[in-house]
Amino acid sequence: MQLKISEYLRPEAIIMEIKAKDKIAAINELVDHMVRNKLVSNGEEFVKALAKRENLESTGIGDGIAIPHARTNAVEDLILAFARSPKGIDFSSIDGKPSHIIFLIASPEGKKSEYIMALAKLSRFLRKHAVRELLRNAKDPVDVMDIVKKNEE
Repeated sequence: MQLKISEYLRPEAIIMEIKAKDKIAAINELVDHMVRNKLVSNGEEFVKALAKRENLESTGIGDGIAIPHARTNAVEDLILAFARSPKGIDFSSIDGKPSHIIFLIASPEGKKSEYIMALAKLSRFLRKHAVRELLRNAKDPVDVMDIVKKNEE
């Protein structure tokens, strides 16, 4: 099965300039945004799942990237969200640097293989320096969607 990032990322799940200053606030802001856009049915349940996952091991993968993720029944299908922080947020990244690009993965409990594939695909996609630069300079959600479509495998 060939999973495409662009099929799970939606323009209404994109925050061009997140206001949060720390990772829990960032997670809450992203989830609230997803609830307002009717992508997540139970924000509280999803935040708890994300916080639990974050407590196991940081989702800050380095190079200015964080990928908070969790499986929850608060979503019906795999959904990706995107947020950008010009100042950066401390996600306790392995390289100690703040995260400027945040991709959040929400997956139903029953879709473990899609969830793992999405995480692997996003990690590979975001390893490319050019892609990170394009995302840092994207002007709007349509621009983010175009960058993802043009640069995913």
